[in-house]
Amino acid sequence: MTQQKAGLLGGAPTGPDQDPPAPRPADGPAEGRGAAARVLVRAAHHADAWTSSWSRRRSLAALWVVWVLTRIVMVYLLVQDDIGVSNVASEVNFLYPRWSEQLAGGSYPVGDVTWQYPPGAGLLFLFPSALPFLDYFAAFLLLTLAADAVITLALARPGRLLAGAWLWAAALPLLLNLPHGRFDIQVTALAVLALLSGTRRPRLGGAFAALGALIKVWPLLTLLGAERGRSSRDAWLSAVASAAALLTVLALCFTDSLGFLRQQGARGVQIESLGGTVLALLRAAGEPIRIESRYGALEFSGAQVDLVAQLSLMLTAAAFGWLMLWRGRASRWTAATPFDAALAAVLLFTVTSRVISPQYMVWLLGLAAVCLTSRHTTQRPVAAVLLAATAVTALAFPTYYLDVIQGTALGNTLMVVRNGLLVAAVLLSCHRLWRATASTPPAIPGHS
Repeated sequence: MTQQKAGLLGGAPTGPDQDPPAPRPADGPAEGRGAAARVLVRAAHHADAWTSSWSRRRSLAALWVVWVLTRIVMVYLLVQDDIGVSNVASEVNFLYPRWSEQLAGGSYPVGDVTWQYPPGAGLLFLFPSALPFLDYFAAFLLLTLAADAVITLALARPGRLLAGAWLWAAALPLLLNLPHGRFDIQVTALAVLALLSGTRRPRLGGAFAALGALIKVWPLLTLLGAERGRSSRDAWLSAVASAAALLTVLALCFTDSLGFLRQQGARGVQIESLGGTVLALLRAAGEPIRIESRYGALEFSGAQVDLVAQLSLMLTAAAFGWLMLWRGRASRWTAATPFDAALAAVLLFTVTSRVISPQYMVWLLGLAAVCLTSRHTTQRPVAAVLLAATAVTALAFPTYYLDVIQGTALGNTLMVVRNGLLVAAVLLSCHRLWRATASTPPAIPGHS
């Protein structure tokens, strides 16, 4: 009876061989305070989560307000097109429509020295024609703004730090009317999507990288930082398959799809490149160096130009060798390593190139923004340097581009500062990437 009664009351049954259960302490002030403390802790956690969520929603709202306002100003500046050299919109108004007409006829531009892009770029120039209710300029601008918004949305996805989205939204306007007058935002969108999707879905990331590479080659560099193993193999195989499939379709639909290689291989040293800055200083010192309009850009010709061009190619080869060395030595990966490596790689190939067009800063800002979405990134100081380089770039083109062309003290100073900042950015980026992933970690005291 005693056992049954104890069981009914919820206590342990007692018997001759068992001790009676310890009496439950009566509820008192101490236990009441403990329960109240637990309730307060849970309430504090809920309050923190709600506050954090509310703060993020407010930041997102502010982000989109800034995005809309700045893009309105940027579009206005592009339509007015009266800053500096006042020809930023000429490519969208005249060059791209001409290419679109040739592509609609089933051929890539033949004998056109300004056509220097892989065959996938043709699809971008054809797309505005698919919107007959808009003229070419408006349709192209709509496509560019859509790609701009896609980048912002991708950077601001839940689980990512908003610093990246803020960098993109607030720093791109530093380039004034240039970004939406070119097609680099569309290419940058593919590179951003390749990086952000590649961490969990490497095949999708590889496909995005391949699409970007078929428009401008550099997005393929986003795959260099993938951690060794199955994910890396899947990404590269997907990229190869996607590129092969699209190239086959384009080759069947258009003629002369690889004609761009002739123009690209004949490029010289552009006046805004690092080598161009060296030549500009030599010209200021009295060397017989002049500027010519070739292949749709302003390039140097004359004494020392061939030597500088060869040195640029050697530096590019050395950059590729360093990247292969880094990948072979890297032993520590974080969630941000693919992002950091992509920024370092594109910086290396940009700085060592014979051509550094001002719109290349769009690529670098996009990749820096991806880095800032992760708290593990090593590239925050690099992003700050790129921010300064972007502001100087807008002064060099289009604001004071005539000074750059004429080689005045102001023009040469702007190029020295801008390219000096890019050199500082690439050295800092590579150094921090190497230290975080490939250098020997410091020994922990007390451990052998």
